Amino acid sequence: MGDGLTLRELESRRVTELQAVGPKLATGLEAMGITSVLDLLDHYPRRYVDRTQRADISELSIGDEATIDAEVRAVRARRTRDRRRTIVHATVYDGTGLLELVFFNQPWRERQLRPGTQVSLFGRVEQYRGKRQLTNPVVDVLSAPDGETKDSSGVTGAVVPVYPQSGKAEVHTWQLRAAVGSCLQRTKPRGFADPLDDDVRDAHDLVDRTRAYWDIHVPAALGDARAAAHRLKFDEFLRMQVGLVKRKRALAAEAHGIRHIVDGPIVQQFHASLPFDLTADQRRAIEEIAVDLAAPAPMHRLLQGEVGSGKTVVALTALLTAVQGGYQGAFMAPTEVLAEQHELTMRALLEDLVVPAHGTLLGERPVRVELLTNRTPAAARRRIAEGLTTGEVDIVVGTHALIYGGVAFAHLGVAVIDEQHRFGVEQRDLLRAKGDAPDVLVMTATPIPRTAAMLIYGDLDKTELRELPAGRSPIATQVVGPGPLERAAVY
Repeated sequence: MGDGLTLRELESRRVTELQAVGPKLATGLEAMGITSVLDLLDHYPRRYVDRTQRADISELSIGDEATIDAEVRAVRARRTRDRRRTIVHATVYDGTGLLELVFFNQPWRERQLRPGTQVSLFGRVEQYRGKRQLTNPVVDVLSAPDGETKDSSGVTGAVVPVYPQSGKAEVHTWQLRAAVGSCLQRTKPRGFADPLDDDVRDAHDLVDRTRAYWDIHVPAALGDARAAAHRLKFDEFLRMQVGLVKRKRALAAEAHGIRHIVDGPIVQQFHASLPFDLTADQRRAIEEIAVDLAAPAPMHRLLQGEVGSGKTVVALTALLTAVQGGYQGAFMAPTEVLAEQHELTMRALLEDLVVPAHGTLLGERPVRVELLTNRTPAAARRRIAEGLTTGEVDIVVGTHALIYGGVAFAHLGVAVIDEQHRFGVEQRDLLRAKGDAPDVLVMTATPIPRTAAMLIYGDLDKTELRELPAGRSPIATQVVGPGPLERAAVY
């Protein structure tokens, strides 16, 4: 990181130390939540005025929408005849011509647009009484009248930053630009410490932090501002991720889950009995999950993969890991059809596997898999519920019926949730509550924003299956339109 300024140092310095920030501005900045130098530097422009792309007033036609960079020449306010409304008129000049501005019910514009003020305007050109005008245009004040404030931002090029400002706090964009410019000048001797080395920056196409802070506030071109924003966003996510990992590790150190036996015979027999070879992705996924299952902290992992990528075999391996240690497994699917399909698949794959059974003649029994849905008859439901309570049911496949209706487990060790985006967080927690901190594996082929958020915010670890098993047909996606020929393609 070198001898550059760290974020902690910037956070410890007050904006009142800057020459461009007087008592009145400091009060306004505080009202906006800006008290430290870091707060000021992280108050990024909301847009930029590219003076090379501005329109000349002399070239504007009626109906044009344009951005104009001009100076206020005159301003006046008048009341309507009924004295209920105020209309503010202003005249601006850009070196090529004059243009009228009209504001309805905005009396404060008279104070904002004093003669000599430099403004950036956006609006549609209209004609009124033979004159061109903008009605209620978007206004960004670029600088105060001459002599009122000194802009030390170093903005001399074609790109001018426009900051989020506050009329209530009486803080304007030119004041923010001056304060930021003063701050940047103070940082010049040391620059900013960069936690990323050259290799990391090159790998992610990132500029260094010093250049990022300068280019976000004083860009020479719009491309420089975009590159700076990319780097600063990366920094924000990096800080967030480091904090989340720290929190997650602290919670894992305090959590007490189940240390599963991951090298037992049942899983080995299951893999040996499969009529196909596991893909490299499946083996890697099984290894990652085994590390979680052997750890004392409960697993909370997402298994993501396309349809046909082999997620079920990986999930079944996790369930059998629980079974070989004397625990039970639960597999929850969003629909009865999916639950029935999974139960049939599991029965076929596990038909030759046995588990120890003390007190029986042979000392072992077949792995018992049951299906529990809302269509399960009452007698079968009672039989399954009894088997779950006594521990004789090793794996239960079901729908929401697993979390409602008083279903209880003897020793739930691993819970698998298929198509996890179809379940709410509370439903997932209800299944987890059926055991004493069981390990949870959620699966999806179609991650949604909520799932992505869980990954980003540290709620889930991720394992991904990209490789399809041998012999699987490729996935084909087609768009079918409303015409008769297209409908025929579906049938």
